[in-house]
Amino acid sequence: MAHFAEIGPDNVVIRVVVVSNDDEHRGQEFLADDMGLGGTWVQTSYNTYGNVHHNSGGVPDEGTPVRANYARIGSIYNLDDDVFHRPEPSEGDWTLNTETWLWEEVT
Repeated sequence: MAHFAEIGPDNVVIRVVVVSNDDEHRGQEFLADDMGLGGTWVQTSYNTYGNVHHNSGGVPDEGTPVRANYARIGSIYNLDDDVFHRPEPSEGDWTLNTETWLWEEVT
């Protein structure tokens, strides 16, 4: 199964859906047209976190990471770098690590 994130205003993820492997290769067309959902859809991987691919047990492996992080509702899609990351935390001072695409607290 493949996961696709719908990208809304300001490049914020508004929902994530599962698509069968048979339709994965045409995810945007399948979701927008065949399913009648419209919108912009970008594939994401449940097995990607911190720009590293993890196996089903959560252990990093040699797989290829997809767009740095699994998209969640409220995540940001960075079109220029073709990655997903969470919004900046509201409390504290943070910087976005552009290798992992995770927020790191500035100390």
